[in-house]
Amino acid sequence: MALSKEFLWGGATAANQCEGGYLEGNKGLSTVDVIPAGKDRVSVLKGKMKMLECDDEHFYPSHEAIDFYHRYKEDIALFAEMGFKCFRLSMAWTRIFPHGDDTLPNEEGLKFYDDVFDECLKYGIEPLVTITHFDVPIHLVNTIGSWRSRKMVDYYERLCETLFTRYKDKVKYWLTFNEINMLLHLPFGSSGLVFEEDENEEAVKYQAAHHQLVASAKATEIARKINPEFKIGCMLAGASTYPYTCAPEDIWRAMTRDREHYFFVDVQSRGEYPNYAKKMFERMNIHLKMEDGDEELLKNNTVDFVSFSYYGSRLTSADPAVNTQTAANLFPTLRNPHLKRSEWGWQIDPLGLRITLNALYDRYQKPLLIVENGLGAVDKPDENGYIEDDYRIEYLREHIRAFKAAVAEDGVELLGYTTWGCIDLVSSSSGEMSKRYGFIYVDKDDQGNGTLNRSRKKSFNWYKKVISSNGEDLD
Repeated sequence: MALSKEFLWGGATAANQCEGGYLEGNKGLSTVDVIPAGKDRVSVLKGKMKMLECDDEHFYPSHEAIDFYHRYKEDIALFAEMGFKCFRLSMAWTRIFPHGDDTLPNEEGLKFYDDVFDECLKYGIEPLVTITHFDVPIHLVNTIGSWRSRKMVDYYERLCETLFTRYKDKVKYWLTFNEINMLLHLPFGSSGLVFEEDENEEAVKYQAAHHQLVASAKATEIARKINPEFKIGCMLAGASTYPYTCAPEDIWRAMTRDREHYFFVDVQSRGEYPNYAKKMFERMNIHLKMEDGDEELLKNNTVDFVSFSYYGSRLTSADPAVNTQTAANLFPTLRNPHLKRSEWGWQIDPLGLRITLNALYDRYQKPLLIVENGLGAVDKPDENGYIEDDYRIEYLREHIRAFKAAVAEDGVELLGYTTWGCIDLVSSSSGEMSKRYGFIYVDKDDQGNGTLNRSRKKSFNWYKKVISSNGEDLD
Protein backbone atom coordinates (compact mmCIF):
# COMPACT_ATOMS: atom_id res chain seq x y z
CA MET A 1 0.00 0.00 0.00
CA ALA A 2 1.54 3.25 -1.16
CA LEU A 3 1.19 6.51 0.69
CA SER A 4 -2.00 8.42 -0.11
CA LYS A 5 -1.92 11.19 -2.71
CA GLU A 6 -2.89 13.61 0.08
CA PHE A 7 0.14 12.68 2.20
CA LEU A 8 1.53 15.85 3.81
CA TRP A 9 5.21 16.00 2.86
CA GLY A 10 7.04 19.01 4.24
CA GLY A 11 9.24 20.51 6.91
CA ALA A 12 9.00 22.02 10.36
CA THR A 13 10.29 25.08 12.22
CA ALA A 14 9.46 27.01 15.40
CA ALA A 15 9.03 30.76 15.75
CA ASN A 16 11.54 31.02 18.59
CA GLN A 17 14.25 29.21 16.60
CA CYS A 18 13.91 30.91 13.24
CA GLU A 19 11.95 34.19 13.30
CA GLY A 20 14.26 36.66 15.04
CA GLY A 21 12.90 40.21 15.08
CA TYR A 22 12.41 39.58 18.77
CA LEU A 23 11.03 43.01 19.69
CA GLU A 24 9.92 44.16 16.23
CA GLY A 25 6.32 44.79 15.28
CA ASN A 26 5.39 45.50 18.93
CA LYS A 27 6.33 41.95 19.96
CA GLY A 28 6.72 41.43 23.71
CA LEU A 29 9.48 39.60 25.56
CA SER A 30 9.11 35.82 25.67
CA THR A 31 10.76 33.16 27.82
CA VAL A 32 12.88 32.00 24.88
CA ASP A 33 14.26 35.53 24.46
CA VAL A 34 15.98 35.31 27.86
CA ILE A 35 17.42 31.79 27.41
CA PRO A 36 21.12 32.20 26.59
CA ALA A 37 23.44 30.07 24.53
CA GLY A 38 26.44 28.58 26.33
CA LYS A 39 27.11 26.98 29.69
CA ASP A 40 24.07 28.40 31.52
CA ARG A 41 21.51 27.36 28.91
CA VAL A 42 20.47 23.99 30.35
CA SER A 43 20.23 25.36 33.91
CA VAL A 44 17.88 28.09 32.67
CA LEU A 45 15.88 25.62 30.55
CA LYS A 46 15.35 23.43 33.60
CA GLY A 47 14.20 26.31 35.81
CA LYS A 48 17.18 25.87 38.14
CA MET A 49 18.77 29.20 37.26
CA LYS A 50 16.40 32.15 37.26
CA MET A 51 16.92 34.41 34.24
CA LEU A 52 13.90 36.58 33.49
CA GLU A 53 15.64 39.36 31.61
CA CYS A 54 18.59 39.74 29.27
CA ASP A 55 22.04 40.87 30.41
CA ASP A 56 25.26 41.94 28.71
CA GLU A 57 27.18 38.80 29.64
CA HIS A 58 25.25 36.27 27.57
CA PHE A 59 24.39 35.74 23.90
CA TYR A 60 20.69 35.21 23.15
CA PRO A 61 20.34 33.40 19.81
CA SER A 62 16.57 33.90 19.47
CA HIS A 63 16.95 37.66 19.05
CA GLU A 64 17.96 37.34 15.41
CA ALA A 65 17.82 33.57 14.86
CA ILE A 66 17.83 33.15 11.04
CA ASP A 67 15.68 36.26 10.46
CA PHE A 68 12.68 34.42 9.02
CA TYR A 69 10.72 37.49 10.17
CA HIS A 70 12.18 39.48 7.28
CA ARG A 71 13.06 36.64 4.89
CA TYR A 72 9.94 34.43 5.01
CA LYS A 73 9.10 35.00 1.33
CA GLU A 74 12.53 33.78 0.22
CA ASP A 75 12.33 30.77 2.55
CA ILE A 76 8.81 29.74 1.60
CA ALA A 77 9.75 30.03 -2.09
CA LEU A 78 12.56 27.53 -1.42
CA PHE A 79 10.12 25.20 0.37
CA ALA A 80 7.83 25.45 -2.64
CA GLU A 81 10.74 24.62 -4.96
CA MET A 82 11.19 21.39 -2.99
CA GLY A 83 7.50 20.68 -3.50
CA PHE A 84 6.33 20.97 0.11
CA LYS A 85 2.68 20.04 0.61
CA CYS A 86 2.83 21.22 4.22
CA PHE A 87 4.85 23.63 6.36
CA ARG A 88 4.75 23.27 10.11
CA LEU A 89 5.43 26.54 11.93
CA SER A 90 4.52 28.04 15.28
CA MET A 91 3.02 31.33 16.40
CA ALA A 92 4.99 33.57 18.75
CA TRP A 93 2.49 34.23 21.57
CA THR A 94 4.06 37.63 22.30
CA ARG A 95 3.61 38.77 18.69
CA ILE A 96 -0.14 38.40 19.18
CA PHE A 97 -0.45 39.39 22.85
CA PRO A 98 2.82 41.13 23.82
CA HIS A 99 2.23 40.75 27.57
CA GLY A 100 -0.05 37.71 27.43
CA ASP A 101 -2.84 39.38 29.40
CA ASP A 102 -3.53 42.20 26.91
CA THR A 103 -7.21 42.87 26.23
CA LEU A 104 -6.72 43.37 22.50
CA PRO A 105 -4.33 41.56 20.15
CA ASN A 106 -1.44 43.24 18.37
CA GLU A 107 -2.49 43.88 14.79
CA GLU A 108 1.10 43.98 13.51
CA GLY A 109 1.68 40.46 14.77
CA LEU A 110 -1.57 39.17 13.31
CA LYS A 111 -0.76 40.77 9.95
CA PHE A 112 2.68 39.13 9.91
CA TYR A 113 1.15 35.65 10.15
CA ASP A 114 -1.53 36.59 7.60
CA ASP A 115 1.31 37.37 5.21
CA VAL A 116 3.15 34.13 6.03
CA PHE A 117 0.03 32.00 5.50
CA ASP A 118 -0.83 33.83 2.29
CA GLU A 119 2.67 33.14 1.01
CA CYS A 120 2.26 29.44 1.82
CA LEU A 121 -1.18 29.21 0.20
CA LYS A 122 0.12 30.97 -2.90
CA TYR A 123 2.26 27.88 -3.52
CA GLY A 124 -0.37 25.36 -2.40
CA ILE A 125 1.44 24.66 0.88
CA GLU A 126 -0.83 23.69 3.79
CA PRO A 127 0.14 25.50 7.02
CA LEU A 128 0.32 23.24 10.09
CA VAL A 129 0.35 25.59 13.05
CA THR A 130 1.63 24.97 16.57
CA ILE A 131 -0.12 27.45 18.85
CA THR A 132 2.65 27.49 21.45
CA HIS A 133 6.07 26.01 20.77
CA PHE A 134 8.13 26.55 23.93
CA ASP A 135 7.28 30.19 24.51
CA VAL A 136 5.46 32.01 27.30
CA PRO A 137 5.16 35.80 27.72
CA ILE A 138 7.73 36.87 30.35
CA HIS A 139 5.12 39.21 31.82
CA LEU A 140 3.00 36.18 32.78
CA VAL A 141 6.01 34.45 34.35
CA ASN A 142 6.67 37.55 36.46
CA THR A 143 3.07 38.27 37.45
CA ILE A 144 1.38 34.87 37.90
CA GLY A 145 4.16 32.26 37.70
CA SER A 146 3.24 31.03 34.22
CA TRP A 147 1.45 27.67 33.95
CA ARG A 148 1.49 27.07 37.71
CA SER A 149 -1.46 29.53 37.67
CA ARG A 150 -4.96 28.62 36.53
CA LYS A 151 -5.24 32.11 35.01
CA MET A 152 -3.00 30.89 32.18
CA VAL A 153 -5.92 28.85 30.86
CA ASP A 154 -7.93 32.03 30.30
CA TYR A 155 -5.07 33.82 28.55
CA TYR A 156 -4.39 30.81 26.35
CA GLU A 157 -8.10 30.58 25.56
CA ARG A 158 -8.08 34.22 24.44
CA LEU A 159 -5.05 33.52 22.24
CA CYS A 160 -6.74 30.53 20.61
CA GLU A 161 -10.02 32.32 20.00
CA THR A 162 -8.11 35.15 18.34
CA LEU A 163 -6.08 32.81 16.11
CA PHE A 164 -8.96 30.53 15.14
CA THR A 165 -11.19 33.48 14.24
CA ARG A 166 -8.53 35.36 12.30
CA TYR A 167 -7.18 32.40 10.33
CA LYS A 168 -10.27 30.20 10.04
CA ASP A 169 -10.06 30.20 6.24
CA LYS A 170 -6.26 29.89 5.98
CA VAL A 171 -5.25 27.18 8.47
CA LYS A 172 -6.85 23.77 8.85
CA TYR A 173 -4.35 21.82 11.01
CA TRP A 174 -3.51 23.03 14.52
CA LEU A 175 -1.37 21.63 17.37
CA THR A 176 -2.16 22.91 20.85
CA PHE A 177 1.24 22.49 22.57
CA ASN A 178 4.61 21.43 21.23
CA GLU A 179 6.09 18.34 22.93
CA ILE A 180 3.80 18.78 25.93
CA ASN A 181 5.68 16.11 27.90
CA MET A 182 8.89 18.19 27.85
CA LEU A 183 7.36 20.13 30.75
CA LEU A 184 8.75 17.32 32.94
CA HIS A 185 12.30 17.76 31.62
CA LEU A 186 12.68 21.44 30.70
CA PRO A 187 10.05 23.17 32.83
CA PHE A 188 11.21 26.73 32.14
CA GLY A 189 12.11 26.14 28.49
CA SER A 190 8.79 24.52 27.68
CA SER A 191 6.40 26.19 30.13
CA GLY A 192 8.03 29.15 31.90
CA LEU A 193 8.28 27.45 35.31
CA VAL A 194 10.89 28.65 37.79
CA PHE A 195 11.21 26.89 41.14
CA GLU A 196 11.73 28.31 44.59
CA GLU A 197 13.97 26.67 47.18
CA ASP A 198 12.41 23.65 48.98
CA GLU A 199 9.42 23.70 46.64
CA ASN A 200 7.79 20.39 45.60
CA GLU A 201 8.86 20.65 41.98
CA GLU A 202 6.98 17.54 40.84
CA ALA A 203 3.72 18.86 42.28
CA VAL A 204 4.23 22.20 40.50
CA LYS A 205 4.99 20.47 37.20
CA TYR A 206 1.96 18.19 37.27
CA GLN A 207 -0.35 21.02 38.34
CA ALA A 208 0.98 23.04 35.41
CA ALA A 209 0.44 19.99 33.20
CA HIS A 210 -3.20 19.83 34.30
CA HIS A 211 -3.65 23.49 33.37
CA GLN A 212 -2.17 22.82 29.92
CA LEU A 213 -4.37 19.76 29.41
CA VAL A 214 -7.45 21.80 30.31
CA ALA A 215 -6.25 24.60 28.02
CA SER A 216 -5.76 22.11 25.18
CA ALA A 217 -9.31 20.79 25.63
CA LYS A 218 -10.71 24.34 25.71
CA ALA A 219 -8.82 25.14 22.52
CA THR A 220 -10.33 22.07 20.87
CA GLU A 221 -13.81 23.10 22.01
CA ILE A 222 -13.39 26.66 20.69
CA ALA A 223 -11.90 25.45 17.39
CA ARG A 224 -14.89 23.23 16.60
CA LYS A 225 -17.32 26.07 17.22
CA ILE A 226 -15.42 28.51 15.00
CA ASN A 227 -14.75 26.08 12.14
CA PRO A 228 -15.93 22.45 12.30
CA GLU A 229 -13.47 21.66 9.49
CA PHE A 230 -10.46 22.36 11.73
CA LYS A 231 -8.29 19.37 12.65
CA ILE A 232 -6.81 19.68 16.15
CA GLY A 233 -3.86 17.59 17.25
CA CYS A 234 -1.67 17.09 20.28
CA MET A 235 2.10 16.73 20.11
CA LEU A 236 4.40 14.37 21.99
CA ALA A 237 8.18 14.12 22.21
CA GLY A 238 7.93 10.52 21.12
CA ALA A 239 10.18 7.46 21.12
CA SER A 240 9.69 3.98 22.48
CA THR A 241 11.80 2.94 25.46
CA TYR A 242 13.59 -0.41 25.23
CA PRO A 243 14.49 -2.57 28.22
CA TYR A 244 18.25 -3.02 28.65
CA THR A 245 17.85 -6.79 29.11
CA CYS A 246 15.03 -9.32 29.09
CA ALA A 247 14.94 -9.21 32.89
CA PRO A 248 11.32 -8.55 33.90
CA GLU A 249 12.49 -5.64 36.05
CA ASP A 250 14.00 -3.96 33.00
CA ILE A 251 10.86 -4.55 30.95
CA TRP A 252 8.72 -3.08 33.73
CA ARG A 253 11.04 -0.07 33.98
CA ALA A 254 10.77 0.55 30.23
CA MET A 255 6.98 0.38 30.38
CA THR A 256 6.77 2.85 33.26
CA ARG A 257 9.18 5.23 31.49
CA ASP A 258 6.95 5.24 28.42
CA ARG A 259 3.89 5.89 30.58
CA GLU A 260 5.50 9.05 31.97
CA HIS A 261 5.19 10.49 28.47
CA TYR A 262 2.05 8.74 27.22
CA PHE A 263 0.18 10.16 30.22
CA PHE A 264 -0.29 13.54 28.52
CA VAL A 265 -1.63 12.08 25.27
CA ASP A 266 -3.74 9.56 27.16
CA VAL A 267 -5.65 12.54 28.56
CA GLN A 268 -5.71 14.50 25.29
CA SER A 269 -6.68 11.53 23.12
CA ARG A 270 -8.80 9.41 25.49
CA GLY A 271 -10.25 12.23 27.56
CA GLU A 272 -9.43 11.17 31.10
CA TYR A 273 -6.59 10.61 33.52
CA PRO A 274 -5.48 6.96 33.35
CA ASN A 275 -5.53 4.90 36.54
CA TYR A 276 -1.75 4.44 36.51
CA ALA A 277 -1.36 8.26 36.63
CA LYS A 278 -3.81 8.57 39.52
CA LYS A 279 -1.84 5.93 41.44
CA MET A 280 1.42 7.71 40.64
CA PHE A 281 0.00 10.94 42.08
CA GLU A 282 -1.00 9.04 45.25
CA ARG A 283 2.53 7.68 45.67
CA MET A 284 4.05 11.12 45.08
CA ASN A 285 1.58 12.79 47.44
CA ILE A 286 0.41 15.09 44.63
CA HIS A 287 -3.13 16.44 44.87
CA LEU A 288 -4.17 18.13 41.64
CA LYS A 289 -6.45 21.11 42.02
CA MET A 290 -9.31 20.66 39.56
CA GLU A 291 -12.28 22.90 38.95
CA ASP A 292 -15.85 21.77 38.43
CA GLY A 293 -16.30 20.79 34.82
CA ASP A 294 -12.64 19.94 34.12
CA GLU A 295 -13.23 16.21 33.78
CA GLU A 296 -16.23 16.74 31.51
CA LEU A 297 -14.28 19.23 29.39
CA LEU A 298 -11.40 16.78 28.94
CA LYS A 299 -13.80 13.95 28.07
CA ASN A 300 -15.76 15.89 25.48
CA ASN A 301 -12.87 17.57 23.66
CA THR A 302 -10.32 14.99 22.63
CA VAL A 303 -7.96 15.61 19.71
CA ASP A 304 -8.51 14.52 16.11
CA PHE A 305 -4.98 13.24 15.57
CA VAL A 306 -1.74 12.56 17.45
CA SER A 307 1.50 14.15 16.25
CA PHE A 308 4.97 13.51 17.59
CA SER A 309 8.67 14.15 17.20
CA TYR A 310 11.08 11.27 16.74
CA TYR A 311 14.87 11.43 16.74
CA GLY A 312 15.83 8.07 18.25
CA SER A 313 14.74 5.41 20.70
CA ARG A 314 15.50 5.29 24.43
CA LEU A 315 16.99 2.57 26.61
CA THR A 316 16.59 1.98 30.33
CA SER A 317 17.62 -0.47 33.04
CA ALA A 318 16.33 -1.21 36.52
CA ASP A 319 19.91 -1.84 37.67
CA PRO A 320 21.43 1.32 39.23
CA ALA A 321 24.91 0.01 38.40
CA VAL A 322 24.14 0.24 34.69
CA ASN A 323 24.64 3.95 34.39
CA THR A 324 26.50 4.80 31.19
CA GLN A 325 24.40 7.59 29.79
CA THR A 326 24.36 9.63 26.64
CA ALA A 327 22.60 12.91 25.94
CA ALA A 328 19.67 12.13 23.67
CA ASN A 329 17.54 15.22 23.20
CA LEU A 330 17.81 15.96 26.93
CA PHE A 331 16.16 12.65 27.82
CA PRO A 332 18.36 10.46 30.01
CA THR A 333 18.95 7.20 28.17
CA LEU A 334 21.48 4.38 28.26
CA ARG A 335 23.76 3.82 25.32
CA ASN A 336 22.42 1.16 23.01
CA PRO A 337 25.38 -0.90 21.69
CA HIS A 338 23.37 -1.86 18.60
CA LEU A 339 22.91 1.72 17.37
CA LYS A 340 25.09 4.39 15.79
CA ARG A 341 25.08 7.88 17.31
CA SER A 342 25.05 11.38 15.88
CA GLU A 343 27.76 13.96 16.59
CA TRP A 344 25.64 15.10 19.54
CA GLY A 345 25.27 11.57 20.93
CA TRP A 346 21.69 11.03 19.76
CA GLN A 347 21.06 7.40 18.93
CA ILE A 348 20.01 6.66 15.36
CA ASP A 349 17.27 4.04 15.14
CA PRO A 350 15.05 4.05 12.01
CA LEU A 351 13.28 0.81 13.01
CA GLY A 352 12.49 2.53 16.32
CA LEU A 353 10.30 4.96 14.34
CA ARG A 354 8.23 2.05 13.01
CA ILE A 355 8.03 0.61 16.54
CA THR A 356 6.92 3.99 17.93
CA LEU A 357 4.32 4.45 15.18
CA ASN A 358 2.84 1.04 15.95
CA ALA A 359 2.87 1.66 19.70
CA LEU A 360 1.05 4.98 19.32
CA TYR A 361 -1.45 3.70 16.76
CA ASP A 362 -2.23 0.59 18.79
CA ARG A 363 -2.75 2.78 21.85
CA TYR A 364 -4.88 5.57 20.38
CA GLN A 365 -6.37 4.31 17.09
CA LYS A 366 -6.22 7.84 15.72
CA PRO A 367 -4.38 9.22 12.70
CA LEU A 368 -0.72 10.00 13.38
CA LEU A 369 1.53 12.74 12.03
CA ILE A 370 5.34 12.78 12.27
CA VAL A 371 6.07 16.48 12.76
CA GLU A 372 9.76 16.32 13.66
CA ASN A 373 12.50 13.98 12.49
CA GLY A 374 16.00 14.83 11.37
CA LEU A 375 19.73 14.66 11.89
CA GLY A 376 21.63 17.45 13.61
CA ALA A 377 25.14 17.58 12.15
CA VAL A 378 28.06 19.89 11.43
CA ASP A 379 27.85 20.79 7.73
CA LYS A 380 31.10 21.87 6.09
CA PRO A 381 30.79 23.70 2.76
CA ASP A 382 33.37 22.77 0.10
CA GLU A 383 35.48 25.33 -1.79
CA ASN A 384 32.39 26.28 -3.83
CA GLY A 385 30.21 26.65 -0.75
CA TYR A 386 28.31 23.42 -1.52
CA ILE A 387 27.38 20.89 1.15
CA GLU A 388 27.25 17.20 0.28
CA ASP A 389 25.21 16.02 3.26
CA ASP A 390 24.96 12.35 2.30
CA TYR A 391 24.80 11.49 6.04
CA ARG A 392 21.54 13.44 6.31
CA ILE A 393 20.11 11.84 3.17
CA GLU A 394 20.94 8.38 4.56
CA TYR A 395 19.32 9.19 7.90
CA LEU A 396 16.12 10.49 6.34
CA ARG A 397 15.97 7.74 3.71
CA GLU A 398 16.00 5.00 6.35
CA HIS A 399 13.38 6.75 8.49
CA ILE A 400 11.10 7.23 5.47
CA ARG A 401 11.47 3.52 4.66
CA ALA A 402 10.52 2.76 8.26
CA PHE A 403 7.32 4.80 8.27
CA LYS A 404 6.36 3.54 4.81
CA ALA A 405 6.59 -0.01 6.20
CA ALA A 406 4.42 1.00 9.17
CA VAL A 407 1.76 2.20 6.71
CA ALA A 408 2.04 -0.55 4.08
CA GLU A 409 2.73 -3.58 6.26
CA ASP A 410 1.27 -2.65 9.66
CA GLY A 411 -1.75 -0.57 8.63
CA VAL A 412 -0.80 2.55 10.59
CA GLU A 413 -2.80 5.61 9.53
CA LEU A 414 -0.24 8.34 8.86
CA LEU A 415 -1.22 11.82 7.67
CA GLY A 416 2.21 13.21 6.86
CA TYR A 417 5.87 13.79 7.58
CA THR A 418 7.54 17.14 8.26
CA THR A 419 11.29 16.95 8.79
CA TRP A 420 12.71 19.04 11.61
CA GLY A 421 14.59 22.19 10.73
CA CYS A 422 13.95 22.05 6.98
CA ILE A 423 16.08 25.20 6.96
CA ASP A 424 19.01 25.56 9.38
CA LEU A 425 17.89 27.21 12.61
CA VAL A 426 18.92 27.69 16.23
CA SER A 427 19.07 24.42 18.20
CA SER A 428 16.51 24.36 21.00
CA SER A 429 18.61 22.19 23.30
CA SER A 430 22.05 23.75 22.77
CA GLY A 431 21.38 27.19 21.28
CA GLU A 432 23.89 26.44 18.52
CA MET A 433 23.67 27.14 14.80
CA SER A 434 26.38 24.55 14.10
CA LYS A 435 23.92 21.77 14.93
CA ARG A 436 22.26 21.90 11.53
CA TYR A 437 19.23 19.98 10.29
CA GLY A 438 18.22 21.78 7.11
CA PHE A 439 18.03 21.13 3.41
CA ILE A 440 18.88 24.84 3.19
CA TYR A 441 22.16 26.18 4.60
CA VAL A 442 22.05 29.48 6.48
CA ASP A 443 25.33 31.36 6.71
CA LYS A 444 25.55 32.05 10.43
CA ASP A 445 27.77 30.73 13.22
CA ASP A 446 27.28 30.01 16.92
CA GLN A 447 28.38 33.54 17.88
CA GLY A 448 25.79 35.15 15.61
CA ASN A 449 28.19 36.08 12.79
CA GLY A 450 27.40 35.56 9.12
CA THR A 451 25.55 36.92 6.10
CA LEU A 452 22.36 34.88 6.71
CA ASN A 453 22.48 33.98 3.00
CA ARG A 454 20.60 30.83 2.05
CA SER A 455 21.95 28.04 -0.17
CA ARG A 456 20.74 24.59 -1.21
CA LYS A 457 22.47 21.50 0.16
CA LYS A 458 22.64 18.19 -1.71
CA SER A 459 19.70 16.96 0.39
CA PHE A 460 17.54 19.77 -1.06
CA ASN A 461 17.24 18.15 -4.48
CA TRP A 462 17.07 14.68 -2.95
CA TYR A 463 14.02 15.63 -0.83
CA LYS A 464 12.46 17.36 -3.84
CA LYS A 465 12.67 14.03 -5.70
CA VAL A 466 11.26 12.12 -2.72
CA ILE A 467 8.22 14.41 -2.56
CA SER A 468 7.57 14.43 -6.31
CA SER A 469 7.59 10.61 -6.30
CA ASN A 470 5.42 10.47 -3.14
CA GLY A 471 8.17 8.60 -1.35
CA GLU A 472 8.79 6.02 -4.07
CA ASP A 473 12.19 7.31 -5.25
CA LEU A 474 14.55 7.32 -2.25
CA ASP A 475 17.85 6.87 -4.09
